[in-house]
This record gives sequence, structure tokens and C-alpha cells, in this order.
Amino acid sequence: MARSGFASLLLLDGGVSSELEAAGFPLQGDPLWSSRLLLTHPDAVKDVHLRFLRSGSDVISTATYQASVPGFVSHLGLRPEEARQLIHTGVRLAREAVHEYISTAGPREVEVKVAGSVGPYGAHLHDGSEYTGAYVDTLSTEELMDWHRPQVSALLEAGVDLLALETVPSAAEGLALVQLLREFPGASAWLSFSCKDSRHTCHGEEFGEVALALAARSRQLLAVGVNCCDPELVGDLLGGVANAKGFDKLLLAYPNSGEHWDVQRGWERRPRRPTLATYSLAWRDLGISWIGGCCRTGPQDIEELGRTLRPQMQPPSTTA
Repeated sequence: MARSGFASLLLLDGGVSSELEAAGFPLQGDPLWSSRLLLTHPDAVKDVHLRFLRSGSDVISTATYQASVPGFVSHLGLRPEEARQLIHTGVRLAREAVHEYISTAGPREVEVKVAGSVGPYGAHLHDGSEYTGAYVDTLSTEELMDWHRPQVSALLEAGVDLLALETVPSAAEGLALVQLLREFPGASAWLSFSCKDSRHTCHGEEFGEVALALAARSRQLLAVGVNCCDPELVGDLLGGVANAKGFDKLLLAYPNSGEHWDVQRGWERRPRRPTLATYSLAWRDLGISWIGGCCRTGPQDIEELGRTLRPQMQPPSTTA
């Protein structure tokens, strides 16, 4: 199934921030995370986008996950309109990367898309609450919509192909985002949840029930799925959704590397688990068709996914 010019099998990108950290930028503990580099090191952001494109990504996500007008005003000293323009910069850099890639490699069979990354409210709080969603217990739907509206409108103004509403920890924030999407009737999006185990969102709701309920509420959602969870959880989380009666969306998954994140210490390094490609054929058999990676996954992971899922379309290897 494909909708609105989007292919049914798409390779997403991987962890943009992880790649920037690997390039020497100390992002852990930064309240703006990789979005700070939109101002300070824009060429580094574009270079990461290019690396994912050269590795086979069909969709690249803007470095705006933790970008917000209040955040840029508070931590960069920008005026509100300058903050909106910096969100626009995130889209421009992604577009420039696509143009530069196509000018050298030529067009692909699958048209490259730019997704505007929208992270959860808790990411702005910089207190780890995006991993629990606890803040939704004290915020109304309208308050969550008010928070997300400036970023969503700025990304759409800048011309993204779709929105990546991602790492959503709760049903309440997912509902707010779906309702906000109605204010922009020409927009389309994917909605991706973070989950704490094989059944529940980080806030504790039954993921399958939430995914089905929100998918049914929005014709603008192209895909529903999970991201930044352990890849071992993906099959259980999404396995029952695709065949549910009335479900008419695509399924997507872009988990992290399987390494553990500690709010105080950051990523706890340990021997790598099986790669995303190891799981990918089983995911495809379950009906998951938009596949990529999140934190601690890089261009090499996307290249391996491409070799596994559609080897006949893979570009020559360009990653080290």
C-alpha cells in the first residue's frame, strides 16, 4: 500500500545526533541537542544528511527534534522570528543535501523525501521526562497542542514533505498531535511512539490499542509505528496491528541500536546486538514497510538494511 506519492517500502535514516556526536560534537546534556548545530555548525548537519543519502536512505529527517521557539529564545538568545527561521534552516539544510546528492548520484527509483522531525514536549524540559511521558498527567490536550503548533507550522512553511511526529511517549500527546494536524489539512505525517516494553508505551498505555485508535482518527497519518526502542521489541509491538480490522495505514519502525540509555550517564556502551538488518526481513513479513534506525545507528546500518530488503536498488557502497 502506498499513499500520496510515498512508496510502500522506504528506508528511513538513522541517528543524526549519534553521527554528529561521532564527528566530535558533545551533544549529551545540551538542552537543544543537535538543533544547536543548525546555528553553530550547519555544514556538519548537512554532511550527516548526505552520508545517510549515500547509504540509501529514501527519507531524511530534519535536525529539529529538540528545536522550539522558546528553546532557541532561551538558550541561543534569538528573537521569536529568528527562532522560527532557524527551524526553517533545518529544512533548508536537508533540501540542500538532497539536491547535492541527486546532482552527483542522479535521481533514484524512489524519490527522496524530507521529514520534519517533531519530538515530544518532554524533550524541551531537559529532565528525562520524555522517557516516561509523566508531564501529560498535568497538561491538557490544548496545552500540548499550543506547545507543538509553532514548530509544526514552521516546518510546514519551510516545505517538508511530511512530518515525523516521533518518540511520542503517551496516548495523550499522540492525541494532541493528531488533533493539531487537522489545523494543517494539506499536511501528512507519521506518528511514532516510544515504548518501554513489548506491549506498552513509555507512559504505560497498551500500544496496540493506542495505535489503532489514533490511526482511525486521522486520514492525514500515512504511517504509525515505533522508534527509539530496543529492536527486539518491534515485532511484538507491531505484529498484531497490521492485521487489525479497519487498519489502513503503513507501519514503520526505526529502533535504536539496542544499547541502554541512562538519564544520568547517557548511553551505556556494551557489545553490539544483532544489526537492524538481522531483524528486517521478519519485520517486513509482519507488514512493517518503512524501516530505519534511531539513536546509535548510522549510515552503515541503513546501507545494510538496503542490501537486505531490496538489493537490486542499492547504490554502490560509500560508507567507511
